[in-house]
Amino acid sequence: MKLFERSWRATAGAIGLVAGLANAAAADDIVWARYGDIDSLDPHRATSTLSLQVWSLMYDTLLATDAEGLPVPHIAKSWEANADGTEYTFSLQEGVMCHDATPLDANDVKYTIDAAFSETTPSVTKGSWGPISDVEVVDPLTVKLTLDTPFVALIPFLADSFSSIICDSNAGAEGFGTTSAIGSGPWKLVSWTRGDRIVLEKNADYTNYGKLAENPGAPYEDGLIITVVPEPQARLAALKTGEVHIAEPPFDDVPTIVNEGDLSIIVAENTGQNVFWEFAVHRPPFNDVRARLAVAHATDAATAISLIYGDLSIQENCPVSRGVFGNDQEFCAQYRPAYDPEKAKELLAELGYTMDNPLETAMLVWTGGNRQKLGEVFQAQLAEVGIKASIEIMDIGSLNARVRQENETTEGTTGSMDMMTWSWYDPDILHALWHTPGAYRGYTSPELDAMLAETRVLTDPEARKAKVQEVFKYLLENAIHVPLYTPGWEWVFAVRPEVEGFFVAPFVYPNFSDVQLGG
Repeated sequence: MKLFERSWRATAGAIGLVAGLANAAAADDIVWARYGDIDSLDPHRATSTLSLQVWSLMYDTLLATDAEGLPVPHIAKSWEANADGTEYTFSLQEGVMCHDATPLDANDVKYTIDAAFSETTPSVTKGSWGPISDVEVVDPLTVKLTLDTPFVALIPFLADSFSSIICDSNAGAEGFGTTSAIGSGPWKLVSWTRGDRIVLEKNADYTNYGKLAENPGAPYEDGLIITVVPEPQARLAALKTGEVHIAEPPFDDVPTIVNEGDLSIIVAENTGQNVFWEFAVHRPPFNDVRARLAVAHATDAATAISLIYGDLSIQENCPVSRGVFGNDQEFCAQYRPAYDPEKAKELLAELGYTMDNPLETAMLVWTGGNRQKLGEVFQAQLAEVGIKASIEIMDIGSLNARVRQENETTEGTTGSMDMMTWSWYDPDILHALWHTPGAYRGYTSPELDAMLAETRVLTDPEARKAKVQEVFKYLLENAIHVPLYTPGWEWVFAVRPEVEGFFVAPFVYPNFSDVQLGG
């Protein structure tokens, strides 16, 4: 496979168009341009969707996800659980090979899970693995997990790329997660130049046992270049010249692209994405529920997202996305604070705020996906009721760190709120966010902790759904998690006409194994 011969560069123009993309990929390389970069090649070190998408190409998981988003066999060809739901035994496929030609077996699964529970460097998603207390290698193709208590979200988690199997040959490898990474997925790492590009080559020995793809073996094309092009118009220019095959287009240009018909538009469905307001609740003003409710009542999400995204996204009423277990729009609408600016003004007046003495807050928003424009619409809506929000734009890694910092700050009079986004396949995401201590050290309570704990152990689906919706009610009534929109978010892809076989699997996993580049 030929790599890029020169670096990407773009000259700044009045509207940010690319003057020229100097790279040339080989004819059998797929080029995918994205607005941002991954955080790490190590699945234990990050939570961003940009990272997950790359891990799904490089690593395998015990289970896979079908077209409905449900877990199915993959590297684990079957599994059994004891009656108590505290032991799971997985039988592995024979002949799976890591990228370094070592066999993938039960030892690699144990290595991965032991690393997730490391005392010194635990996985950032350690809690989502559940209460695993022991990993036993029964034989090379059999591994048994023992849990302290039942954990119903384990099986869907093992189909998600957060549970990517890290080959144990990575142990002690210099630069693992930054310059090296050995998995068993359809694509192998060649190089990662941070902030620029990831270069992958096909794993010629790959066999697909369960992932959504018609192709049962290695990818059709030799190489995949994942390049960072932050400017939307630059991505569109590169698409039109053929230097890029697949990219997120400028949202405002989607209708024109559709009408012109030269590029195809693919909108991801069943994304699991939930975009929501959350607040720094350990200091004024958002330590008072009335301030949080005021924001919720002042936010006309339906109008804002229609204005910015058209029909690419829709308002969300629940704290988890459509398609995720427990989501019921009518149920959630009963408890989600409705758009009511007069009610917002009343609540603010109770707190001593007026149009002349507005509630002041930072509004933290992360880059890409027209979120800055959306934030500006929300900013104007809040101003109409007496909330002065100052927008701060940053990358997702900086946002995550800043949100936690704001939650750990208990002094001051200026509030902080953020437009957060998480993608997850199960309502267990709410445990990660809101069970003490919480992903960002934000709102927690013993009452909420108890409800969230029950959602993890109830094995009867109806009983679990009832408890999950009890959590929804609590979060919505207390304006802890104020849903804004789902499911399209920014996952809209423009695709060149010579690209065949590209699709997006549930939970925003682009599939490149089926991609073929025509003439």
